[in-house]
Amino acid sequence: MEKGTLVEFRVGSDRRLGVVDRPDGKARWFVVDERGQSHSLAPRQITYTVSGQTYKPSQIPEFLEEVKPYLDPSSLEVAWELLVETGETATPAEMANLLFSSSEAYHCYAAYYLLSDDKIYFKQKGDAYEPRTSAAVAERKHQLEVEALKAKGQQEFLTRVEEALKGELVEWQRHDRHRLEALEKYASLLADIVRVGLSYDTLARAYPPPQPVQETMNLLGRPATPQGAFQLLVDLGWWNEHENLFLRRSSIPIQFPTKVIEVAQQRLDSHLPDRDNRLELTHLKVYTIDDESTTEIDDGVSWESLPDGRERLWVHIADPTRWLSPEDDLDLEARKRGSTVYLPTGMIPMFPEVLATGPMSLVQGKICCALSFGIILDEAGAVEEYSIHPSLIKPTYRLTYEDVDEVLHLGVEAEPEIAAIAQWANRRKAWRYAQGAISINMPEAMIKVKGKGEDISIDILEDSQSRQLVAEMMILAGEVAAKYGQKHNIPLPFRGQPQPELPPEQELVQLPAGFVRACAMRRCMPKSEMSITPVRHAGLGLDTYTQATSPIRRYSDLLTHFQLKAHLRGDVPPFSAEQLKEVMLSVSTITQEVTMVERQTNRYWALEYLRRNTDRVWETVVLMWLREDSGLALILLEELGLQLPMFFKRSVKLGEEILVKAAHSDPHKDVIQFQEIIYQEA
Repeated sequence: MEKGTLVEFRVGSDRRLGVVDRPDGKARWFVVDERGQSHSLAPRQITYTVSGQTYKPSQIPEFLEEVKPYLDPSSLEVAWELLVETGETATPAEMANLLFSSSEAYHCYAAYYLLSDDKIYFKQKGDAYEPRTSAAVAERKHQLEVEALKAKGQQEFLTRVEEALKGELVEWQRHDRHRLEALEKYASLLADIVRVGLSYDTLARAYPPPQPVQETMNLLGRPATPQGAFQLLVDLGWWNEHENLFLRRSSIPIQFPTKVIEVAQQRLDSHLPDRDNRLELTHLKVYTIDDESTTEIDDGVSWESLPDGRERLWVHIADPTRWLSPEDDLDLEARKRGSTVYLPTGMIPMFPEVLATGPMSLVQGKICCALSFGIILDEAGAVEEYSIHPSLIKPTYRLTYEDVDEVLHLGVEAEPEIAAIAQWANRRKAWRYAQGAISINMPEAMIKVKGKGEDISIDILEDSQSRQLVAEMMILAGEVAAKYGQKHNIPLPFRGQPQPELPPEQELVQLPAGFVRACAMRRCMPKSEMSITPVRHAGLGLDTYTQATSPIRRYSDLLTHFQLKAHLRGDVPPFSAEQLKEVMLSVSTITQEVTMVERQTNRYWALEYLRRNTDRVWETVVLMWLREDSGLALILLEELGLQLPMFFKRSVKLGEEILVKAAHSDPHKDVIQFQEIIYQEA
């Protein structure tokens, strides 16, 4: 190649012009660009050679200025229209003649420049360029439009991201939401750190990011890992730092479909015919007893004295089946959810709130539809007589557990019914324990979170007289519902529990009394079981039992109502034994997941509470060994009702009372480390 030849070469994706200076060995050339920089190039790196004369590096800017006026990409469309019919190819020189009626060096380079940059009209074929077909050009134009729109969308997204990162209010667009939802799904994998026990690094390797996530994180210059996606969502204000990943990783629906909301509103607005022949019970004084925050009120209790001197207890249960039918939209949505989800941050209802907290609930002062269980007990507390009725009631008082405890403590004469119900509840409890019921009393933490986690409170759920009263009445209604189903051979979701193999008495008495002994017994209790035929519930001391008292909140209870109410009307129950078994199986799987999410979420907030209170000293009891050989035990923080693991470096005994601090707590990693506090005597 002659010294002074002007050539084009590429540095990365940049075009450069340079002048050949001298050979570099046998096959390479030193080329000097306009900046005076020397480049050693192989022949394949040279993309175009300007023929006709020689140049100096200082002349390159002047040459480019001569080329510049001719670099109009639209001119290629004219040439393409002339050549596409014949399909003739054209070299840069021929294209220069066609476009500019000249083949001067700068015209030829301009033609080459346009052709090599062109993505629409021509494709290279050797040293020449061939026109694309009309169909190919149309497709290329469409692709470029799509790419341009995508690039524009990306830029607009980046602008909104920058605004959000500055704390500005952003109106996210539909395509933004697709990106953010993909990030949500990927970030939710962090729940596996707790669920499966993976580390951050292992998780990132096990789950490489999907293409939309990779693209978004690359755009923003952030690591494409679940942790990186989580942090981005928090930084954008799309999530808060305490986002419930367990819930997001689950299959539990958070929102109701629009169709279900519409159906709920239609039912609310319509006057549904009542197919049930209801017993008028509005003369009874009805007490609903719940926590103050409860909004789904699905049970109430009454007491009445009969003319023959006997006393009848009434357990009134909300009647949500009044508002739906098996297999309709509301029923199928409730079945998909399995139950209401109770979390420290709030609840996710099984039914739309417009129904669940309104017409489905037993609202004070309003005439409500109910399923009422009238029960007469014998002196020992066994069921002597019962009846079940679709009914009309009018709840008299909405009370909290604290209200009822106060009434019982003060002996309020105006409410003798409460004292009577409490007396029967005590008698009933004694009867159950005489039948073999097993009592395991362990403190239970009730965790409440306000706002987005600004305030966390943990209280112990007291086993008060009022709670025992309600529990006994609900268990009683469950036994009666099961007895009715058994008597009339109705398939119901019966609930049982196998007889536990408790430690021998001599072993139990060797354990410290109280929590340690209760913990040892709890470990021996088998899980409850569901069956379409009656089965004994050992823990409750009942030969037959089903849950029927929370049909707004538990789908299995709703099934019981569907079956019982159909039989009471004289209809065939809507679910055959096999159908009921199939539905119960699917619902059982869902409710297990709900229970797991509730447990994991409570643990997260318990660890977050301890993280914020690392200076507090807690009184604890060593409950049981988890791995005695490595010093890992389960301890009970008595003030909080929390049971958490702790490693001991010294020998401790079960039941030993120790003082600890939470030395380190990381709820995201499900890590808690306690430090024993030993005060030295002066």
